[in-house]
Amino acid sequence: MALIAGAASVVLPAPVASAAPADPPDRSSVSSLLTRLQSLYRKAEEATEKYNGTEEDLKKQRDRVRKIDDDLADARKALTGSKDAAGRIAREQYQGGSGTLSPYVGFLFGSDPQQVLDSGHQLQRAAGQRAATVGRLTENEKRAADLAVKARDALHAEQALAAEQKQRRDEVRKSLAQVEKMLASLTGEQLSELQRLEQKDITEAQRKLLASGGLGTAAAPSPLGSKAIEYAFQQIGKPYVWGAEGPDSFDCSGLTSQAWAHAGGVIPRTSQEQWKSLPRVPLSEIRPGDLVVYFEGATHVALYIGNGLVIQAPRPGTAVKVSPIASNPLLGAVRPDSGAAPLARYVPPPVPGAPS
Repeated sequence: MALIAGAASVVLPAPVASAAPADPPDRSSVSSLLTRLQSLYRKAEEATEKYNGTEEDLKKQRDRVRKIDDDLADARKALTGSKDAAGRIAREQYQGGSGTLSPYVGFLFGSDPQQVLDSGHQLQRAAGQRAATVGRLTENEKRAADLAVKARDALHAEQALAAEQKQRRDEVRKSLAQVEKMLASLTGEQLSELQRLEQKDITEAQRKLLASGGLGTAAAPSPLGSKAIEYAFQQIGKPYVWGAEGPDSFDCSGLTSQAWAHAGGVIPRTSQEQWKSLPRVPLSEIRPGDLVVYFEGATHVALYIGNGLVIQAPRPGTAVKVSPIASNPLLGAVRPDSGAAPLARYVPPPVPGAPS
């Protein structure tokens, strides 16, 4: 089996008792089943993370649409005000039917030099006001027209993202249906052997990793890392649900992003973006609070808690739990608060089920 880097944690129902004794399943066939099942789970998780990414893009796009709509409403209000001001200037060119000469005509025929000079200043100010008003009118008309185009384009982009989100959701459902179909086709003996083989592979992968000396021994997280770990421990036992980010259920990156958000450090929502944008650290320098990313496509992520253990939301049908760091093929680690010093004193929370 190509599981040297670690075996995926497989969700398996409890074995069903057989009505009559059966021969033990062939190990090679069960090994092949485990590989296929792990592949299906990876496919489902990849689809889930793509769905999560599209969901985040859609949220941001909806915020942009609302902002552009608000700006467009303000621009149209300003345009109405500019048009009103322009109308007042047009009416002020005359004396409103009073029979008197307009200031412009008076200026042309006036005999008092000072009056002519004062009128000239008034005309200059009036001309400046007219020019400013016309300028505002032109600017507001252009801004309203530009924002109207942006609003239309933003709405089209939102509609396209909504369609993509639906496609991603359907891909997740299809992948999960394939997993369920495969599990339903297995016998009780096959399920028992799958569980045993999976645990054996995880134990061996963990043993090799620890024996290699390539895993860091830092015992203390940063202050924010400590808070993220505390939050993650409080979620143990809550179910995995794809696309969920709490408070009652989580998927893998929903757990890690919320743990750090509650600690005060905002990080990207998806495992791919966490791997892409956060500073990477060698496994030899890993410390509690860092994120451990798995698989070549960075489709799974967990929170490192020290001593070779992580807290993760594994897969559908499981709950948030503590696992060996090598429970999946390792890609690497990232640090959300790179540069922050570790705590001088740190007492880790007790691991459920561990001897006290």
